[in-house]
Amino acid sequence: MNSNERDAYLFALDEELLKAGIILSEWCSEIVRQADTAFVNGADLAAILTAVAAAETYLRSEYATQKRQRLAALIDEAPIELELKQDLHTLRKYRNKWVHMDEPWNDEPLIEHPEALCAELEGMAKFACHVLRRTIYENQWI
Repeated sequence: MNSNERDAYLFALDEELLKAGIILSEWCSEIVRQADTAFVNGADLAAILTAVAAAETYLRSEYATQKRQRLAALIDEAPIELELKQDLHTLRKYRNKWVHMDEPWNDEPLIEHPEALCAELEGMAKFACHVLRRTIYENQWI
């Protein structure tokens, strides 16, 4: 996808999912903007990592019951639909594979098949944008 197609994808998500109004903290709004910018410009890993941060910020602002609550607990305890919880966990686990790299010198797959990794990252970045919007638009008001 080129940047115009990526921008159109985000616009289509907003058109599909945003039916009323939402209120986000300024921190959350800024992180969402950063995730969108990364996605539109093809920085797929940055888009994924930032989308997870934005979803966590939203969940923390709406549903946190403790000050240092882990993301997995925030997801599990939030009163959101089960499918969204499952998708957030999928995204969280994918993010963790990158953020908490167990074997950073095991890089043969990355070196031998970079195109496969690029395709995987692009697919996950699209998924991350979709899950992020489902998260921040889950509690709309009229």
